[in-house]
Amino acid sequence: MSIIQEIRCSNCAAPISFRPGEIIATCRYCGFTCVIETGKTFTLEHSMILNKYTPDQTEELTRNWMRSGFLKPGDLARSSKILERSLTYLPFWVIKVATTSEYKGIFERVAPPVVKEGKIEREYDWLILAREASEFPTREYDVPLRGKIPYDFRRIEDFAKTLNSEVARDEAVKLARQQIESHHQFLAKQEVDKIIEMRNDFVIGDSVYLHAPVWFVVYEYKGERYSLILEGATGVIIKGDIPATRFNLF
Repeated sequence: MSIIQEIRCSNCAAPISFRPGEIIATCRYCGFTCVIETGKTFTLEHSMILNKYTPDQTEELTRNWMRSGFLKPGDLARSSKILERSLTYLPFWVIKVATTSEYKGIFERVAPPVVKEGKIEREYDWLILAREASEFPTREYDVPLRGKIPYDFRRIEDFAKTLNSEVARDEAVKLARQQIESHHQFLAKQEVDKIIEMRNDFVIGDSVYLHAPVWFVVYEYKGERYSLILEGATGVIIKGDIPATRFNLF
């Protein structure tokens, strides 16, 4: 993939390459982070989580996942071939949000239907992937925030890829509000069948720009390719494609 444009790092003067749509970039020579639109220093906290697994260890974790679970083919671990193992440090925004939602709705599970009111109060470290048009399963990813350290480019493996942010802090906050509102509507519908009205109050706290290590694994089973996403700090499988299994009922 060709380099589209570059700016000079204001810290070490090395070139910082970026691609269309990226708005926060990190110098791979000194780790300095800047806002591409202005070239100015990035002032918010920039943290990272360390990867703890080698390519061989990720294959072992993948094989262990293949052996577990009754929905997987019995020969999955034995018959699969690992085709790709790639480590990427993905950019995320972690938005601290305290949310209070008050709702009124109709409870129809009894006769006659009754009007119910309720309140939902939650505090979140809400995760927003700082890349556009991505299908990464953010809600399934429990980021190990306790392990975060200040961003240090020297701790990133030579074979790993680091992506820049395509989402600014204000946009990340807007997305967090929208997603939390949708989540609270889901929670409210556990208590009522129809929501008549709902009011949401948000208190936005600190924001952290974070790079986290994620392994992307591709394996082949019986001529078909499948994908698996593995968390690099804990070895937890975030999401994995499972080949269809045929069960004989008679």
